[in-house]
Amino acid sequence: MNSNSIDIPIIGQNGAARDEYPIATAPFHRRKTRRVMIGSIPVGGGAPISVQTMTKTKTGDAAATIAQIKRCEEAGVDIVRVTINDHEAADAIAEIVRGVNVPIVADIHFNHIFALKAIEGGVAKVRINPGNIGSKERIHQVLKAAKERGIPIRIGVNSGSLEEDILAKHGYPTAEALFESAMRHAEIGEEIGFTDMIISVKSTDVRLMIEAYRLIAERTDYPLHLGVTEAGTTRVGTIKSAVGIGTLLAEGIGDTIRVSLTDEPEREVEVGKEILRSLGLASRGIEIIACPTCGRLEIDLFKVTKELEDALQGVKKPVKIALLGCVVNGPGEASEADIGIAAGKGVGILYRKGEVVRRIREDEIVAAVLEEVAKFQPE
Repeated sequence: MNSNSIDIPIIGQNGAARDEYPIATAPFHRRKTRRVMIGSIPVGGGAPISVQTMTKTKTGDAAATIAQIKRCEEAGVDIVRVTINDHEAADAIAEIVRGVNVPIVADIHFNHIFALKAIEGGVAKVRINPGNIGSKERIHQVLKAAKERGIPIRIGVNSGSLEEDILAKHGYPTAEALFESAMRHAEIGEEIGFTDMIISVKSTDVRLMIEAYRLIAERTDYPLHLGVTEAGTTRVGTIKSAVGIGTLLAEGIGDTIRVSLTDEPEREVEVGKEILRSLGLASRGIEIIACPTCGRLEIDLFKVTKELEDALQGVKKPVKIALLGCVVNGPGEASEADIGIAAGKGVGILYRKGEVVRRIREDEIVAAVLEEVAKFQPE
């Protein structure tokens, strides 16, 4: 572990420090970094890890893009990135920025003029890809404009678009190649006194991505944006992102994350927040724990769980709900949650903070849990 770290308490049930519980007493070590601001959102320097996503509409369709961002806001997103890939997108960005309540990041490839227009349009950050943004002079233009407006830059290195000379030197994408590309462009910024930079070194290869981030975390103090690029469908992409992002976060590496899925952006937000929650790094929202089921199952737990998930979409209360479908592990595990159900033979025992509340029929479970959630008051 890098000695350049700080102790952050692991967040447990209801936001309490996990060291109140016997299952984990060690502090969580987070890498120390400089802090940058993306609009009102601090990144690095011990700030909470933020969750990002990227819109999937045509950016030139401002109304559709704003509507999609609004759905992401409801899902709890902190920062949203949009592509500025043509003149229509560049013309629409100012309207999009005005129409939403979260910081907007401009994603730029190939054309530095679009970056300049996005900065004029009020974006909170610009992401550039070193492999395709162009000459040092063009990069200087973008960095100077960003510095004048007080907005940061993300140097977004991707194993699939490394500079030709770096790729020729290393033969193929390696952790050292990704690091070299990132540092080349960080140094360009430092040449003109620009230091508000965030770095990402993404790859579709989870092992390469982990190795590259470890390398840059060891050698720099830049805030890091974590992600597995082009992770894939919801099922596969969730697994790859949980492994890659989760591994690094557990090592104290990472300041902001984006889960890339072939799915709606709000789904990316949900998965990202769940990764943070699983490591005790976020306590916002509903957490539903349900048994995997087996031959002992005596209620339709699939139906109950689905109905509760649907009904609790968008609820921000930090409530832990346990749904157990048999009498073996059910009573013990249900009693450890804020709200718990231990069920058997068509009936369930409703628990509140470890205390038995009452017996209920199977068809009353969803309504009873929703009633408890409505009454729940975080400590």
